[in-house]
This record gives sequence, C-alpha cells and structure tokens, in this order.
Amino acid sequence: MKFLYNIGIYLYQFGLRCAAPFHAKARAWVRGRQGLFERIKSDFQTDSQADTAWFHAASLGEFEQGRPVIEAFRGRYPGYRIVLTFFSPSGYEIRKHYAGADFVYYLPADTPANARQFVDLVCPKVVFFIKYEFWHNYLSQLHARQVPTFSISAIFRADQVFFGASIGRAGQPLFFPWNRFFQSTLRNFTHHFVQNQASVRLLNGIGIDNTTLAGDTRFDRVRQLAEVRQAVRLVADFCHAQPVLVVGSAWDADLKVLIPFLNCFAEPLRVIVAPHEIGAEEIGRWQKQLHAKSIKYSEVVHNQAIEADVRVLFIDNIGLLSSLYQYAQFAYIGGGFGKGLHNILEAATFGLPLFFGNKNYQKFQEANDLIAAGGAFLVEDTPEFTQLFGALYQDKALQQTLRATNQAYVENHTGATQTILDLAGRWL
Repeated sequence: MKFLYNIGIYLYQFGLRCAAPFHAKARAWVRGRQGLFERIKSDFQTDSQADTAWFHAASLGEFEQGRPVIEAFRGRYPGYRIVLTFFSPSGYEIRKHYAGADFVYYLPADTPANARQFVDLVCPKVVFFIKYEFWHNYLSQLHARQVPTFSISAIFRADQVFFGASIGRAGQPLFFPWNRFFQSTLRNFTHHFVQNQASVRLLNGIGIDNTTLAGDTRFDRVRQLAEVRQAVRLVADFCHAQPVLVVGSAWDADLKVLIPFLNCFAEPLRVIVAPHEIGAEEIGRWQKQLHAKSIKYSEVVHNQAIEADVRVLFIDNIGLLSSLYQYAQFAYIGGGFGKGLHNILEAATFGLPLFFGNKNYQKFQEANDLIAAGGAFLVEDTPEFTQLFGALYQDKALQQTLRATNQAYVENHTGATQTILDLAGRWL
C-alpha cells in the first residue's frame, strides 16, 4: 500500500505539471514549488538558532481555523520560530506575507525524499497539522524522529478511508488494506485534538486513544474577528438604517434563488453580496438580472457615499466579508447548493439568523447544530426562501431570540485554542 500511495503522489505531481500550461491553479502549484528547497536552505542558514514550530494548512479556510493557535503559540512561546506551509495556491497566495509566521512556504509533495529533506532542513521541535491534512511520508518522518506532532480541529466521518468500508456478518467493520494503511498514518500523530464526540468514537474504534475532545478553533477565530472588526464607513452609509441582508460567499446557484426574491420583495431592505469569485463578468450578469439599482464596491470606494436609491452592493474585493456582518440583521451563506457551505460562524458570532442551501451542508457540525437550535434555515428554492425570510422579517421578537441563540452558540464553543496549547505544552 505504501508503494501504491507513493506512486499516486508521483502521478498527481505529473498530472499537475501537464495541466499547468492550461490551468492557473495547477500552474501556481507547480511554480510555487520550483527552487523551494534552495529557498528553505537559504532562509535557515541565515536564521539557524531558534527552535522551530511548524504549522501546516491545506488552504485558506484551514489556515483561518488554525490561526488562533498560531497566534496564541507565538504569544506563549515567543522564542520559537514559526514556519507555515500550505498545500493549495488559494491559501499560499493570499497568506504568503502573513506576519504571524517567520517563513511561509508551499508544502513539497509528499514523496519520501521530499519529506525527508524538508524535515532535515526545517528541523521542527513541534508540528501542528490543521483539520484534514494526513500526509503519510511527512508523518512517518516526524514519528521516526520523535517530534511531537498534533492534529488540531480534526473531524472524522465513518465514510473516510481510515474506517471500515462495510459491516460484516458479525456486525463488525470489514477493513481492507488501504484502511489499515491510512490508519497507520493516523497513528503517527502524538495526539489528536478533535471537534466532536463522534470523532473520538471513530478513532477509539480503530484503537487510537490519544485523543482529546477540544472543539473547533474556528469559534475562537470568529470571536477574535468580531472583537477587532473594522468599520467600513461606505458600507455603514449604504445601509441607511434599513434592515440589511448580507449574502456571504455567493455562487451562481445561490443568486438563482435570491435574485427572483429580491426582484419581488417590496419591504425596505439593503443587500450586500460578497461573491465567492469576484469576476467582473459574473457580477455584471447578476446586476443585469436585478430590477433594483446595484453597484460594485470598487466603483464607489473612493467616493464619500453611495446614492440613496442603490439597494444592492456587490463586494468585488477580498477580505471584507467578516467585517460586513456587523451591519446586518440577516445572513445568507453561499455554497450549500454546490461544493460545500462557506463559513457560517463569521455571521453567527454577530447573532445573525442564517439561511443556506439544503444540498451540501451535512458535514459541517455547526450547520447541523444551528439548524437544530432554530438559528439557521435550510432553503430549497425561491418560494421557500421567500416564505422563511418574509416571516422572520416581520417578527422582530423572533429575530431577537435567534440573535441570542446564535451568539450563545458561538460563545459556548470557544476555548479550543487554550485546551490545545495547554495539553501540547506537556511535550515542549
């Protein structure tokens, strides 16, 4: 299985190199790793004294999830040098200048030679892998060198490759060679800090007991964002003291539901749309479908105010979304009709009642929890959203109840960062 795994990694690299001339992300993935070991060697030759803490995130979302731990670690252990790695260009390209790390790199592909060389050069004293990253060769190298290595904010599901694929006649899970191989990858971690009790049970079921139910560090992150939120004067002026709906990380499938609603909704309402992709062509197409007057943020960012008759504001830049929720009374979160729900906690921390598509939300624990608590609503189509939103819009008392529900949910789930660092500190 290890041989097949390594062959798969080599084939994956080869495929990306073939795709690079035609695909921007594949091109960034390949180019970002060219000359990487020479760069690392140069960095560490000029800064070779401090101990190193290595944090790894797949992409931007995982980085934001682990960011509270990185920053709290820096505060608790100021003598450590921090190395941050990303697998994906969508994380690296946005956070390559992140001031909370001393060095930010792409993670070299998980071949045996790469893993050995990277660990030789960086020589970490402690390692944190955030959420979903389970690279066999890196973890094997770290385990062999007895480097304390932690999986943080991890969440496991029964359909993942680590667990039994089916149930046998005696009611016991049937394991295949690939299940056992990937289980051996998990055993290379010093400790697993998981998000929920179901993950603890799954790990215990395959004999992995070095687990702690710590919770999700994203709660700590969104609480930080709420506390240090930046005022956006132009947006505050746009709202004109009217009710505001923020549409966060919107995809085309989400706007297909929302635009017919907006074209028919007659009550006072300002709408702020932050697209998942900020392409001018797609935003322009959405603007043409709207009956109400709309404008893009980039068109007015240098002006003093937005004209009073503009009802819809499209945010065509990156980095504002988490600060927009402070101006809203309602939030629709995109992605539920497509690849997966975007971060709903950024809105929940402000107490906003939430709406999202009903197709792809189940693997997000917070979505299930808030649906059960009554603070979030599943949407199938425009008529359903119109009915749900209209009823809530008219019921001010229910809005206040849901605001308290969602704020309390976030507050009650903070503290994972401290739990992780307190326990991990035993190995430092």
